[in-house]
Amino acid sequence: MTHHPTGTREDWLKARLDLLAAEKELTRRGDELARRRQAMPWVRVEKDYRFETEDGAASLPDLFRGCSQLIVYHFMFGPDWSAGCPSCSAIADGFNGIAVHLANHDVMLWAVSLAPLAKLQAYRKRLGWSFPWASSAGGDFNFDFNVAFTEEQQSGGTIEYNFRRGGHAMDLDPAPEPIAEVAAYCGTDAPAYNRDRPGMSVFALQDGVVHHTYSAYARGLDSLWGGYQWLDRTPKGRNETGIWWRRRDEYGND
Repeated sequence: MTHHPTGTREDWLKARLDLLAAEKELTRRGDELARRRQAMPWVRVEKDYRFETEDGAASLPDLFRGCSQLIVYHFMFGPDWSAGCPSCSAIADGFNGIAVHLANHDVMLWAVSLAPLAKLQAYRKRLGWSFPWASSAGGDFNFDFNVAFTEEQQSGGTIEYNFRRGGHAMDLDPAPEPIAEVAAYCGTDAPAYNRDRPGMSVFALQDGVVHHTYSAYARGLDSLWGGYQWLDRTPKGRNETGIWWRRRDEYGND
């Protein structure tokens, strides 16, 4: 049984007003961070990246589909996996509703993964998604944007993720039990799972030239995970003791 302080309505209102001041401060700080993201220097993308989509082969400029801005969610789904990462899947459950709004506000949203297109399409159909999803199989895109790594990088300890080398749970050998559990859940082993990592990257198209404007990884993706935003407002919070989430069609199967 959870023991928590109780009080009167007046106690609650005083605490809530104190918290409101802190929340407003956080909102203003968030606005400031958004301005700093928008002020980041743009880096011209020189390489000709190629993707496979449901409409055929595509270049990075093709993914903009008439918009001037592009968000790519780097969805963890390795070439030999039997299913996508459940954490990425939980985040992607929020894409369907928002993608149409973004597309009508000059922003295209895509998921991109290393798995073959047919595997991505089957998984997307299984989970009832409609957002665009491209395969980058055989190319450098995931590697260049620091969400995929080679066995040599892994064995040599030279993986650089989230703008630093080492220091991540996914770098540990042996892998922590939760990571081994999720790897098995995807039909792979922990080392292979850890060579594919989550992230998001943003691009701008101006005068026919693509520029990389922003990327985020690891906890930098928390705000994209809608479920966490709801949990953070409940009395028990995230209340995590392990991997509690499942793919949306797997609840009740335990």
